[in-house]
Amino acid sequence: MKTKLKTIQGDITKVNVDVIVNAANSSLLGGGGVDGAIHRAGGKAILDDCMKIWARQGGCKTGEAVITTAGKLPAKYVVHTVGPVWNSAKKDEMDQLLSNCYLNSLNLAVENQAISIAFPNISTGIYRFPKTRAAEVAVSAVNSFLETNPESLNEILFVCYDMENFQLYRQLIVED
Repeated sequence: MKTKLKTIQGDITKVNVDVIVNAANSSLLGGGGVDGAIHRAGGKAILDDCMKIWARQGGCKTGEAVITTAGKLPAKYVVHTVGPVWNSAKKDEMDQLLSNCYLNSLNLAVENQAISIAFPNISTGIYRFPKTRAAEVAVSAVNSFLETNPESLNEILFVCYDMENFQLYRQLIVED
């Protein structure tokens, strides 16, 4: 079965998939934007799991990912990944770190028997990664993952909060 790639505009905390991805900060203890929204909607169970991870390994490094319960969210799990803070002097490094966010999130989802995953637009908010570049990196990373794991997931969603990101992803993804 071919994996469906889809783009929707909306609130990632309301999407019914096995895994939603959180654009987290390195502390994993909640923050603003999508991170804050996921922690608020999912409740204390997510923070409790994040605190256990923090105690065990001291947070999460840029480009890496960890998995927790989804608490009160419709998903089964939340994968927390830390995107890079944009630095135009290190464009290639930024692209690789952002790509790693997507690849590590996808790997964790598959390791936990997920068949569907939803991504926000990682690093495009307060981390100021250029939206067009971030969308290109995201779609490229997902396509690269699917080349080596063609039947691992049924559906991959890009959940865009704003119209600008939604339009960028719609241009990059041909939906069936």
